[in-house]
Amino acid sequence: MPGAPFDPAKHQVRRVVAFGAHPDDLDFGVSGTVAAWTAAGVEVHYCIMTDGDAGGFDPEHRASIVAMRHEEQRGAAALVGVTDVHFLGYRDGYLEPSHEVMRDVVELVRRVRPDVVIAMHPERNWDRIQKSHPDHLACGEAVTRAMYPAVENPFAYPELAEAGLDAYRLPWLWLYAGPKDRTNYYSDMTAFVDTKIAALHVHISQHPDVAAMEESVRLRMRASAHDGGLVSGASAEEFHIVSVNNPETIAGF
Repeated sequence: MPGAPFDPAKHQVRRVVAFGAHPDDLDFGVSGTVAAWTAAGVEVHYCIMTDGDAGGFDPEHRASIVAMRHEEQRGAAALVGVTDVHFLGYRDGYLEPSHEVMRDVVELVRRVRPDVVIAMHPERNWDRIQKSHPDHLACGEAVTRAMYPAVENPFAYPELAEAGLDAYRLPWLWLYAGPKDRTNYYSDMTAFVDTKIAALHVHISQHPDVAAMEESVRLRMRASAHDGGLVSGASAEEFHIVSVNNPETIAGF
């Protein structure tokens, strides 16, 4: 049925493309779920939209920050079982849901043809506005627009079809870092908490207080599990899952 909830027992996930605005966004938001997937044999691709060139805290890192953040992201991805990391190379703080960005998204998704696309939420989170960096919102808006209708429209970005990247109907779009009232799925990643934390530690250029970062992340994961009704002591990541195409979807509706 349209809008039917995601059920891991019924809906097989074999390939995933996960989008983040900056290096470390995916590690904060979804890396526990990703680690669980890759441990089960799922192929996961990371796509980082900006180079994170406005990040960090040390002025001495300005000349090397892009290379540093690329290296950090590759290292963090490897810890959660991801070997395919794509960098779109947009400027940190200037990301917009433009057709240039959407075309890049469509190209990658048509190439990988995943069961799930993960992206940041396009809606602002007023309860914790730090989740809603303008680049985060642009990431979510660009990916959401690209998943319908562009990725499945053979006449959108025709040069992609001419290059052999045919239109593709995505089953599921998973959004993260959005408003609390949009959450409709709590991913139990209790067994991969330490893996997620290890991945976050790799992003050393972004953490002036590593201990505070770790404590905050652990507390939030436990709070999410509680909100999701998981067993005591569990940890979870939150998603707003949208069914894009299912057996009852018809063209254009």
